[in-house]
Amino acid sequence: MYEFYGGFFYSSLIILTTHSGEIMLDSAVHMIVHGMVQGVGFRFFVRDLTSSLDVKGWVRNLSDGTVEIHAEGNKEILENLIKKVEKGPFFGSVSDLTIDWVEPENIFNNFSIRF
Repeated sequence: MYEFYGGFFYSSLIILTTHSGEIMLDSAVHMIVHGMVQGVGFRFFVRDLTSSLDVKGWVRNLSDGTVEIHAEGNKEILENLIKKVEKGPFFGSVSDLTIDWVEPENIFNNFSIRF
């Protein structure tokens, strides 16, 4: 049974909207990925994952060899994203993943790679 508090149904998820019809994302996660994550297509892997999951935010390489991710969306979808990030792309390997749940900014139109 689903309860509906405003917004519209999207598959089995409820998507909240503002008065102007913009989608409000209910959760956000900030991740730092350690391991063999640079030079292996990790940012493109994350961007491709998010496009199929309807997640907004960004991914970028950091100077210490890690990858930083900020992702916003439905909490269940973000939990699914985290599981996929933990596995990483075929040529990469994740040795550690720092996860912080944060407040969504709701300012992103898409998911992008930052350089």
